[in-house]
Amino acid sequence: MKRKGKKRLIFFTDIDGSLMNRGDYSWEPARPALNRLQELNIPLVICTSRTRMEVTAIQEEMGITGPIIVENGGGIFFPEGYVTLPVGSVIISGGLRCILLGKPYGRVRSFMDEAKGGFSVRGFGDMSVGEVSELTGLPPDKAALAQAREFTELFVLENEDELPDLELLARSRGFFITRGGRFFHCMGMGSDKGVAVARVQEIFARNWNRGALTVGFGDSPNDFPLLKAVNIPILIPQEDGTFEELDLPGLIRAPHPGSRGWNEAALQVVASKHR
Repeated sequence: MKRKGKKRLIFFTDIDGSLMNRGDYSWEPARPALNRLQELNIPLVICTSRTRMEVTAIQEEMGITGPIIVENGGGIFFPEGYVTLPVGSVIISGGLRCILLGKPYGRVRSFMDEAKGGFSVRGFGDMSVGEVSELTGLPPDKAALAQAREFTELFVLENEDELPDLELLARSRGFFITRGGRFFHCMGMGSDKGVAVARVQEIFARNWNRGALTVGFGDSPNDFPLLKAVNIPILIPQEDGTFEELDLPGLIRAPHPGSRGWNEAALQVVASKHR
């Protein structure tokens, strides 16, 4: 039986275009809200298309810890401080406990190699560090972390008219394609941000022995599964102030793009739930 009392908050957030600005990759405007979450011991679960190595480096820069959902839900990693959580079947990887949801990167790359025979696709695995750096605007050391993929492939499609046929081929091979802020993403069927968010929420709620109230932030179509999986979805606008088309009950639209909008929306939610 669950204990009575307020449900505890869990925050799930995309990085690029949400917690971090898409142009300059700055997260500093979100510092007040990040500090407030830490003060209140509210878990912040990063949920991103980025790699595990990228996210752990970002967490270190921000001075935060917590579970991470990487590569659009391909894997969930819990740090050592969360070892008491009943996370189920796990493996140990880099000092982290991992729940695997996606397909191994080698299988994704095999499909991408097949797709190159008929489509104008070029993935991160086909590029040099310099090319990834130029495309993303990341310095070479961080571009190398972006290439350290374990579950998914980011790619460009020179002729986007090919997308419907590429999606059909992907589905026939057990994969699917989604669009992020700058790149297309190829991943295994059955793994997305929403599936991973639901799994993490269930783990926390079971450990707390009471309900969890989930808050989610995203700005792009590949964040829609995340936003659909949470109780309080918050859509961040694009850099030009426009929003992706999404109709969800209770959807909150942040007042500004990037980390500034993230900060204001996060502080408002926390204030409304901690009166």
